[in-house]
Amino acid sequence: MQKDTVIELMETAERLQAVTVALEAAAAKLAEQQQSVGPIVAAVESEREAELERRLEEAEARIAELTAAAATAGRKTLPSGMASMLAKQGVTVESMEAGAIDAALSSLSIEQRIAVKAELLRAGLLG
Repeated sequence: MQKDTVIELMETAERLQAVTVALEAAAAKLAEQQQSVGPIVAAVESEREAELERRLEEAEARIAELTAAAATAGRKTLPSGMASMLAKQGVTVESMEAGAIDAALSSLSIEQRIAVKAELLRAGLLG
């Protein structure tokens, strides 16, 4: 009986040794595959990053362009009521000067003058 047990233990040890060798080979193969996959993944990620950086630069340039366009493009018209009131006083939109505007607005109260001048500034007609 002891002899049978010893034989079984030796067979089990041989099988364990074979499994250990197979596991070591599998681990080495996996490590080799991991090394070959790493550069591929890095290349794909760097291409994606470059594309995203390019798109970000384009978007930032477009935002700067639109911001600059918005800063220069103001309102260039007056409300019809204000234009008709100035026309009654003899002030046209083309010939707007500070003295002519002050003379035309002299009959208004201070608050009304401020409101009219603020509207002219918003319309971009007063500098």
